[in-house]
Amino acid sequence: MSDTRTPSPTKASTSKPGARKSPLLPALLAVIAAAVLVLGFVGLPGDDDDASAQDGSSGSSAVADLPADDPLVQLPRRDPDDPRALGDVDAPVVMVNYSEFQCPFCGKFARDTAPTLIEKYVADGTLRIEWRDFPYLGPESMTAALAGVAAAEQDKFWEFHDALFAEQLPPNSGNLDQDYLEDKAEEAGLDVAAFREAMDSTVADRRVTLDFQEGQTIGVSGTPAFVINGVPVMGAQPTEVFEQVIEEAAAQ
Repeated sequence: MSDTRTPSPTKASTSKPGARKSPLLPALLAVIAAAVLVLGFVGLPGDDDDASAQDGSSGSSAVADLPADDPLVQLPRRDPDDPRALGDVDAPVVMVNYSEFQCPFCGKFARDTAPTLIEKYVADGTLRIEWRDFPYLGPESMTAALAGVAAAEQDKFWEFHDALFAEQLPPNSGNLDQDYLEDKAEEAGLDVAAFREAMDSTVADRRVTLDFQEGQTIGVSGTPAFVINGVPVMGAQPTEVFEQVIEEAAAQ
């Protein structure tokens, strides 16, 4: 079972006024379902792990068969000035990470898997990780997402990200408020006054809304959700699953 949180019907349908539904959504959902089906047989703990590793069929077809103009392949922004991205702008593999600061499984990925991927693949130029906000669990999620953008304004997004996930609060505890976020901002070395001002800006709101609507358009309904060179990986899967997909994508 993948560790993916599923929102309630009310939260899942949350979007800003004016959000447009993509006519590509049914096709994208089919791509996601097919890729998840492939990944379900590959890299996950099970009786046939050794056999799948030996026959080389572990999802390589899912990577190889995606055309360059596939909407999922085109998700990476590759903005050289994006402070919410880690890794070389021209890395051969890009992982787009739809995440949110209240999600326990996002925290699990951030603490248990991301450091390994950063050390093994980001450091050598193979992988780029691009964060996308998907604040679907409630108002505290939106507040935290705005705080993340505010931290990014000072080029401290990842320090703030690590501080929030290191001692993650339970979802909707009522404690993830402005005071708490400002304490974490100070812990991460931010100018708190500038952080507070940036949180209240329309720029922060627009950036979070753009990410959230993008995720909804491609069918994301829970976090964490990843797209690696067009191949979806749903939930906080074992590190080995990410390693396998990354290495296959790098080989294409």
